[in-house]
Amino acid sequence: MDKLKIAVVTINQPSLTAACNLVPYLHDYHVDVFGKKDLEHNLEHLNLYGKIDEIMQPAWEGYDAIVCILAMGAVVRKIAPFLKDKATDPAVIVINLALDKIVPLLSGHLGGANELSDTIASRIEGCVNFVSTATDQTKTLAFEMFAKKNDLEIHNLKELALISNSLLNKKDVEVLTCEAIYETIPNKKNLTRVDEQTSELCVNITPFDSPLLTFKPKVFLGIGCNRDTSFEDIEAGFLWFLKEHKLKVEQIENIASFEAKADEVGLLEFAKKYNFDIKFYNEEQINALQGEFSPSQATKFFGLKGVSEPSSILSSKYNELIIPKNVYEKKITIAAAV
Repeated sequence: MDKLKIAVVTINQPSLTAACNLVPYLHDYHVDVFGKKDLEHNLEHLNLYGKIDEIMQPAWEGYDAIVCILAMGAVVRKIAPFLKDKATDPAVIVINLALDKIVPLLSGHLGGANELSDTIASRIEGCVNFVSTATDQTKTLAFEMFAKKNDLEIHNLKELALISNSLLNKKDVEVLTCEAIYETIPNKKNLTRVDEQTSELCVNITPFDSPLLTFKPKVFLGIGCNRDTSFEDIEAGFLWFLKEHKLKVEQIENIASFEAKADEVGLLEFAKKYNFDIKFYNEEQINALQGEFSPSQATKFFGLKGVSEPSSILSSKYNELIIPKNVYEKKITIAAAV
């Protein structure tokens, strides 16, 4: 994982001195300090500027977080022209000269301001982190943080405020998802898992499109095929499967199959083209899985419970089958799990 890029913005000698004191606490990040010339410092390099307006846009576009050691009102005025949305704005943090009070001002959740402020406060003795987001203060589930921590793709973010405010007001919210994903939600207060939406207060955690606030997990495909099935046929089956279930190539994290398919030239060529790190599972691993699977020729020829369905489950994050086996032109089977 790349190091977080942090711009530390100072405006005078006291704030530059504070930045010099702060930098050692950020040793595991990529940090650039910005300041005015002719001021004293002990930094290996100081990025000089004339007027603060010169650096705010480059900092906004080029850094993950901006730590400002200047008046909060001035920070608000300077960042105002660049505000876009919470999905893309960088984290903005304000810290005082004494380094004992820190405020995550913008992009607390998705941008990581709250988390970075927590880290800084934990490293500086006596530093207090003033978090203003209501979900953090009330220990209410923040769905966007759950999504961020679990690498879920976020859609319809404009619906987040309604869901978050409903939870804060102790209203019931439905979660349209599978049992395995639901069980990983850390705080289920006022949540109910459903298989079909019955309320306007509903969150969708599936790979499928929805007008709801949606968090899409990665999809893992299990693929079975006849001996010597060509690359062209496997690719055609793959694209057909995606179209049938309204999935995108970018949603597919990886593919898997039975170990007897490990020398299938067409399958290996397909995996290489799409940059999949294909996994192969043996008879013991497949037959150890609990539950019923679709009837399969693999039972007759290999004594297996199946190929596409079990291998998709074994390779997946949550081990939950979401699309049972589909058969393409009687020679390729594909199933999907999350």
